[in-house]
Amino acid sequence: MNAILRTEGLSKIFSDGGGLSFGKPSQEVRAVDGIDLDIRRGETVALVGESGCGKSTLGRLLLRLIQPSGGKVWYGGTELTSLSADEMRNMRRKLQMVFQDPYGSLSPRRSIAQIIAEPLDAFGLLRSAKDRRDKVADLLTQVGLSPTFMDRYPRQFSGGQRQRIGIARAISVEPDFIVADEPVSALDVSVQAQIINLMQDLQEKKGFSFLFIAHDLAVVRHIADRVAVMYLGRIVEIGPKKAVYGLPQHPYTQALLSAAPEPDPVLKSRRIVLEGDVPSPTNIPSGCAFRTRCPLAKEICSTERPALREVAPGQSAACHFAKPNPIPVAA
Repeated sequence: MNAILRTEGLSKIFSDGGGLSFGKPSQEVRAVDGIDLDIRRGETVALVGESGCGKSTLGRLLLRLIQPSGGKVWYGGTELTSLSADEMRNMRRKLQMVFQDPYGSLSPRRSIAQIIAEPLDAFGLLRSAKDRRDKVADLLTQVGLSPTFMDRYPRQFSGGQRQRIGIARAISVEPDFIVADEPVSALDVSVQAQIINLMQDLQEKKGFSFLFIAHDLAVVRHIADRVAVMYLGRIVEIGPKKAVYGLPQHPYTQALLSAAPEPDPVLKSRRIVLEGDVPSPTNIPSGCAFRTRCPLAKEICSTERPALREVAPGQSAACHFAKPNPIPVAA
């Protein structure tokens, strides 16, 4: 396995410090809880789950945009969690991010040329003003925009164009790994496909890896090589796209997939409706965190946390009742 990035027991706990009320105990939010994950060179791992399950926090932990509470992150042979601020700054050339909000992530006071060239300037990769403009023009062309746009400002562009600008900035320093945090969720459906196709084309040409964070299962099915399903800070299932979509092993994955609309009216799927609400991350249930909503829950689920174990070739699930399948799921 040629993993470009991997984690060991990665966790993040936030605390509210007790609030303003005298004597009020502080509450801890276990946003990411002991994640073991590997991402291989050139592949796209999609991270899916309901809002608030910790997807974006995990993405930021991988880039050390926030400091983990525990565990380790490895990029190649380098442990990122042990690096100083200066050492980590040097690593950021190879680790980039595309943000969810294509407008909020771009400074309204800077021109497109300044925005795209900022990482290049930060790492001293430009020798002259001419090199700067030539490089920005080339990057705009790569993302399907005209080089004549470089002196304009973000407010003069549509949401899809702004996201292309954000992608141009991310690829400007030729990274090995990009976290794409719901990069199309704020865009019109007609524009989403264009951005997804652009990201796939760039990945094919440049060979970088993606952690693609999303909640739209149709988008994930189009772009992912592997799919990781997250619930209350834990990965409950991970495997090749065909296996996770074709034979999901965890009840939560099955419920998510059943809720996705089926474009073919001839094909009808049975909707799995989960009972109750998502538990508070300040009070995660004992044992299996999903047991309070799971139709399969038994006594063992409340006392024993299920391990993420392999149930099919390359496919793992954290469920006591997942059935091993030695035969890979076909296309």
